[in-house]
Amino acid sequence: MTLPKVLILNQPFVTNTGGGITMSNLFSGWDNDKLAVTCLGYILTKEIDPEICNNYYQLGFEERKWSFPLNLLSRKYESGPIKFDTISKNKVVAESDKSKSRVNFLSKYLGPFFKYTGLVHIITKLILSPKFRQWLDDYSPDVIYAQCSSRESILFCIAVQEYLKKPFVFHMMDDWPSLIGVKGFMNNYWRQKIDSEFKTLLDVTDIHLGICDYMGEAYKERYGKIFTTFHNPIDLDFWQKGQKQRYALNENPTILYAGRIGLGIDSALKSIAEAVANVNKELNINMKFLIQAQVSPSWVKNYNHVEHKEFVPYHDLPYEFGGADFLILPYDFSPESLAYIKYSMPTKASEYMASGAPILIYAPKETALVQYAKKNSWASIVTEQDATVLAAELKKLIRDQGYREGFAQTAKTLAEKRHDTKIVTRNFQKVIARAADKSFDGY
Repeated sequence: MTLPKVLILNQPFVTNTGGGITMSNLFSGWDNDKLAVTCLGYILTKEIDPEICNNYYQLGFEERKWSFPLNLLSRKYESGPIKFDTISKNKVVAESDKSKSRVNFLSKYLGPFFKYTGLVHIITKLILSPKFRQWLDDYSPDVIYAQCSSRESILFCIAVQEYLKKPFVFHMMDDWPSLIGVKGFMNNYWRQKIDSEFKTLLDVTDIHLGICDYMGEAYKERYGKIFTTFHNPIDLDFWQKGQKQRYALNENPTILYAGRIGLGIDSALKSIAEAVANVNKELNINMKFLIQAQVSPSWVKNYNHVEHKEFVPYHDLPYEFGGADFLILPYDFSPESLAYIKYSMPTKASEYMASGAPILIYAPKETALVQYAKKNSWASIVTEQDATVLAAELKKLIRDQGYREGFAQTAKTLAEKRHDTKIVTRNFQKVIARAADKSFDGY
């Protein structure tokens, strides 16, 4: 199959965000010279993988316009093509503009004000500068692939599509539109306006992609469009290197969480710590709750059975996951978080599934993660935010080897059938190629 030239909007190839990891895996094997990315400057300061793509256009001060007087305070990124030698680049921002106090002032004081008033939706605007238009013309893509997360990015996608008039593929990572207009001044106005603009983007989109089947079902009803599921695929050969083969528990069992630490998820992690304490007391064992995260939660010191671990190198993750007795996928139970995560799917879910370790999901029943696991029986599930209920399920997993092994074997099989990079990327390539075909008439 001859792969088309793709222009990617708003998302770089990085290894530290869900959208970046998913996109990197989906485009693996693509010809390097047939991929190009355009992103805002502050996004391109993250870890970049130049092996997949090294043709970037940084949207800087010539494209991103700030309203007065914020144009006097904002960082000024250079506009133009960027090449990467490793995972970083030089001259991201002029040295005279790297003021931490200025950035802290904007994020701490003005940021919340702009969000509450709705001004966050109008203080910046992306335009197609002459330099950027020339770069687009020189590259001349066959098809456009985009992700979005704001009104600014919606309007930018529409503008690029109108200028290039090329087939457009849109990929939804999470249900961020549901959070717009939830709080703040003029919330109803902004919810309706951005919803209308988002529908305009979907109308000019040729192929609609979602992150899970649950999202596709909801979006078909909400927007009247068919969304095809493309979740994060995994290299099975890589993940099977450390895959669990035996299900007798270690002398001191471990339950591992690997991921972010922050508001919302913190309360779920505390519940897990309480549940493990309950289990240790009732079963007279010494189970450890391991938290692999960038920073340690402040409350960890209050529990002898909770340990913080720094992130291990990526090539060691298969052994880390496969070596745990249990892996846990917790979610925040707050109503606001539920609106955001309801139709999302954790990037690490497919990695967990391939690890062979039994998985315990601790999340609201309305989430796509729970729906997927429940439909296919690949994980144990607790949908009540209750440490006692969680402890009861954990005790069942500990006592019954057949119970926990059944989930693990089902997860491994499903990972092979539905999340293998070899299968998923081939299907993804066909979808993009079909979109680029001049005879394409919708999907």
